[in-house]
Amino acid sequence: MNNFDKIVQNIKELKIQGATNIALQGLKAMKLRSDYSSLRKLINARPTEPCLQNAIKFARETNPALAYNYLTNMDKRTESITSRLVKEKDIVFTHCHSTTITGALKKARKKVTFGVHNTETRPLYQGRKTAKELANLKIRVTHYVDSGAEDALEHANIALLGSDMITKDKLVYNKIGSYMISELAKKHKTPLYIVTNSWKYSPRELKLEERSPEEIWKIENKYIKIKNPAFEEIPYKNIKAIVCELGVLPPKKFIKKVEKAYPWIK
Repeated sequence: MNNFDKIVQNIKELKIQGATNIALQGLKAMKLRSDYSSLRKLINARPTEPCLQNAIKFARETNPALAYNYLTNMDKRTESITSRLVKEKDIVFTHCHSTTITGALKKARKKVTFGVHNTETRPLYQGRKTAKELANLKIRVTHYVDSGAEDALEHANIALLGSDMITKDKLVYNKIGSYMISELAKKHKTPLYIVTNSWKYSPRELKLEERSPEEIWKIENKYIKIKNPAFEEIPYKNIKAIVCELGVLPPKKFIKKVEKAYPWIK
């Protein structure tokens, strides 16, 4: 298997996680093969990833190296802005795994002391990756099963979730479980921030990914059907603000600012 196909396979099999990491690896693959057929294969490895699609589009109009640096700097800026939202003795809630959120908490740790509540994120347990990374930074983590999210949020001061896609129709898409979390955050008056970069915006609806049932349970029984949706919607009304390289923005203002800053995202 050549290096291009290996990157595509790793993206498809979730060996590469996080929308930004997927986009960065996609740009590396683009340096190897950039014909139309190869780029379609790359994009189709994770169809619900506008960050990957926008990065490829920008790279085609400029070059992959410039797109790589641009995207990396966007995330660093987002991390810095997000880190300032965390206050002394806060409990921060997060779900799944976001490199940008981990980076933001690493920056916050240099200024304030805080703890984290996080959920395991079945069926692939990406939350465990988050917990280990934060523990390595000497940040104290209380790890919950997904169904314990209410207790986790009730005792949190702020909730930070990543995003895989933000659309014009008042919806943010993130890892399955995120809608329930947004409703619980609203119930307990825990402010919910979406931490992302602007290239995760898509003016078009993209197909939501359905993962293999075997990720949940390898069983053969004609009376059991397994559904494994990867993402779900978070309505704007449950979100305090979207944090990105452009600032801390109410969702509607986020859309306007992104369209002005990146008019080529169409």
